[in-house]
Amino acid sequence: MTKELQTKSLFQLTSLSFSYRKNKVLDDVSLQLQSGKFYGLIGANGSGKSTLLELLMGTLSPVSGSIYYRNRIIGDYPRKELATKLALVPQHFSMDFEYRVRDVVFMGRHPHIPRFSSPSNHDREVVENAIETMDINHLQDRPVIALSGGELQRVVMARALAQETEVLILDEATSNLDIQHTIGIMRVMRERVNKKGLTVIAAIHDLNQAAAFCDDCIVLRDGHIFANAPVQEIFTSDLLQTVFGVDASIQQGAVEGHPQIHFSYQAGMAP
Repeated sequence: MTKELQTKSLFQLTSLSFSYRKNKVLDDVSLQLQSGKFYGLIGANGSGKSTLLELLMGTLSPVSGSIYYRNRIIGDYPRKELATKLALVPQHFSMDFEYRVRDVVFMGRHPHIPRFSSPSNHDREVVENAIETMDINHLQDRPVIALSGGELQRVVMARALAQETEVLILDEATSNLDIQHTIGIMRVMRERVNKKGLTVIAAIHDLNQAAAFCDDCIVLRDGHIFANAPVQEIFTSDLLQTVFGVDASIQQGAVEGHPQIHFSYQAGMAP
């Protein structure tokens, strides 16, 4: 990497490829991600979105190419150190033990608490704020195995917020939520990007949510970067037809400078 790239990039991906056995999922992906931005990762099912997020988290290793985070190969970070910097909210989460909701949210503080030490007042305050932000005060003494899918997703989101990382990675994390809590979470993410410099990298199924809340969108198609640009430029009728196989018109949205997508319900299946 050049010195210029090092100073500008939070993540630097170069010629990244990944395969599950003989099935190539990502091929020759090169990408720079800056700090303090909200990135939307979009693409049809099977395009490689979840795999790319796992590579960014360091839970998968590339077959070829490199991933640098803060000028250091991501695989060189100890897991506990990386957990103070990156947090993941997966699309699906399960837990077989009867942990209380509050205990699960507190798990987000574990990377910050020294071994054999007790939680500090700051740890408790962060957990309380995360619980309140995700509107789960009324659930905090319930076992997580008794929650609905949407309730559990908000608990996992609260745990990630309690982790207090500089990067939050969301893998279609609002897919199980009702519209009220979906919009609420997207607003929280947008506010934290604006006011606290959080970096959010989110695989998003709803394209209008991506258009309304994200700064940039990265479009994956068949394991390749098809497009990468600000939302004001990324959403075109041609792109939506090519990537998703849908007919749509693009209009000015309620948020200044952000597009709104109107789909034709005559559209066929994605290619």
